[in-house]
Amino acid sequence: MEDSKNTRPAADPHGAGWGHVANVAEIVAAGPRTGVADGLTVAVVGASGNLGTSVVAALSTDPRIGRVIGLARRTPTWSPPRTTWVRADIRTEPQLAELFRSVDVIVPLAWMFQPTRHPEVTWETNVLGSIRVFEAAAEAQTPAVVYVSSVGAYSPGPKDRAVDESWPTHGWPAAAYCREKAYLERYLDTYERRFPWVRMVRVRPGFLFKREAASEQRRIFAGQLLPRAWFQPERLPVLPELPGMRLQALHTADAADGVRLAVTSPVRGAFNLATDPVLDAGVLAELLGVRTMRVPASVVRPGLSAAWHARLLPASPQLFDAALHMPLLDSARAREELDWRPRHRATEAVQEFLTGVRGREGMETPPLAARP
Repeated sequence: MEDSKNTRPAADPHGAGWGHVANVAEIVAAGPRTGVADGLTVAVVGASGNLGTSVVAALSTDPRIGRVIGLARRTPTWSPPRTTWVRADIRTEPQLAELFRSVDVIVPLAWMFQPTRHPEVTWETNVLGSIRVFEAAAEAQTPAVVYVSSVGAYSPGPKDRAVDESWPTHGWPAAAYCREKAYLERYLDTYERRFPWVRMVRVRPGFLFKREAASEQRRIFAGQLLPRAWFQPERLPVLPELPGMRLQALHTADAADGVRLAVTSPVRGAFNLATDPVLDAGVLAELLGVRTMRVPASVVRPGLSAAWHARLLPASPQLFDAALHMPLLDSARAREELDWRPRHRATEAVQEFLTGVRGREGMETPPLAARP
């Protein structure tokens, strides 16, 4: 743990005019939560990534939120209102429970997508680190946890209709990402029985995009296999049409708004987050202004596998398999019980991603920083 040069007296970790960076010891020294008289205190774990930055932004402007504590391994220079950044690694931080005694709600978001070639590394953060957060929340008697899972947690499902939150969550076993999401779903089934007094919410969104995360997502999933120029419609004469490839995209800000509503509402259980239209080759081709060409998945899959093994493609071919099998999500419960209303269509979210890639967009956080 590195102490920031920007320090303040431990007695007031959230004092106005102090600054925006603290360390765990300072938050712990400030004492336990004071209740909601001055607004909820929310800890966002993994606050500097694609979804984390949008969740922090949504919470920091909600009048029901008194303060936000953003935990990250590398603290950003971005300084949203009412937010204190804390440098902490959930795999090793010894004072997680002590820190969580100062908060009313925890939002666990920390997740590693890479390295896909070493799933034991991602397991350490995504599964074991997340479990440390959940166990620390119970030890601290934190009243509520709003965990963000994923469509990737769901078992294979239909592509011609949407499924609700009762669909099985066993993931696609060959893909590490889906295995990890599904494992945490099983862990939380037991957790809720062990700690029934914790208000547990599981948010399961579709694929999340925003302009500021485009550079990071290209690095994580496409690497150098897809040159930046290929994201220009005029450089893409044809779009492959793969049978079964029908997915749902969501603007990250809309997913963050769903999280905010779950934080501030007395709800429990799972909530799907998705919006229209469902993305297939026809919808994407119209968006890009190109034509489609039907290609069997059996032709594409070997090429992706070869590129991955040659270290040209960061995303594993198993993720491609998972995408072919993921169900479509029905978000009626979120709309009815949370009054969740997404402001962007799925095509707008994808358009933002494409614009961000072309413009090398980023944000003032280490994961989202724009790079060549």
